[in-house]
Amino acid sequence: MQKIADGVWIETTLRGVTVGAFETAEGFVLVDTPSFPADANQWRMMLQEIADLPIRAILLLDSHRDRILGASWFQPELLIAHSESREAVVSLSNSYVSTIANLLATNNAEQTSLLSGRILKPTVTFSDRMRLYFGDVELQLIHRPGPLQGTIWVYGAQQDVLFVGDSVMTGKPPYLSSPYSKAWIEALQSLDIEFPTSTLISGRQGITERDAIPPLLQYLHLARERVQHLYETRRPHSETTRLIHELLGIYPPPLEFELEEIQQRVRTGLQFIYNEFREDDLGRFEEREQVVAADDEE
Repeated sequence: MQKIADGVWIETTLRGVTVGAFETAEGFVLVDTPSFPADANQWRMMLQEIADLPIRAILLLDSHRDRILGASWFQPELLIAHSESREAVVSLSNSYVSTIANLLATNNAEQTSLLSGRILKPTVTFSDRMRLYFGDVELQLIHRPGPLQGTIWVYGAQQDVLFVGDSVMTGKPPYLSSPYSKAWIEALQSLDIEFPTSTLISGRQGITERDAIPPLLQYLHLARERVQHLYETRRPHSETTRLIHELLGIYPPPLEFELEEIQQRVRTGLQFIYNEFREDDLGRFEEREQVVAADDEE
């Protein structure tokens, strides 16, 4: 466990995502949770060594499968997320816990432990920004779509610490599972303006230097440029797979055992970008139709 500021801790060695905690007079406010119950127990014991406090709330940075099961190991008073993340969770079938268990478990014992969990629905949501006060600790929640529609950032105002989730990744191509690549670029470009001195906490790597952002921006810009060309020349969505090799070249070569997973990650992101251009095109068409209809009425 690493103390990164007064009253703020992170842990990067547990499976899944980087987890964080703010110590407040009312209890701990957790930023994401471990995926596995054994790791959750370990994280809870680490926190109890700091202070004998309850878990007051959990802040869910998005609805990625690595994040949405972990809250059930803590049963928090408050589970707070963006409204889009709540919609994503509500739409999941009852069998999705089994899907998570099959994807994450490496043996039968882990699978059994994961199957004992359930996906909790967020109890508090917001649409753009929200300020939370736990005692004298102020936390700002900011909607920043990109990796997923409901991605949020969490800013500890007193400590100048910013949890950015999967919005910033280093060394590997990013997760992109939403048609919001343009908004993601805008969010990354706003970091130096809105949070020029903040310590950045990535959802996968912990404390992250700002020199991780240029390769990520290069990746997103290049992916959008190449996909836009395919879309505008009426090439089928399946041809986005031709771009995978070029995009992988931005980062160090992946290890052999993770190559297939990373290629699939890139493939999925390119498909979402293609759909993003298609949705933008449809939106412009609908706007033109509305203008024409208004002119006809006049």
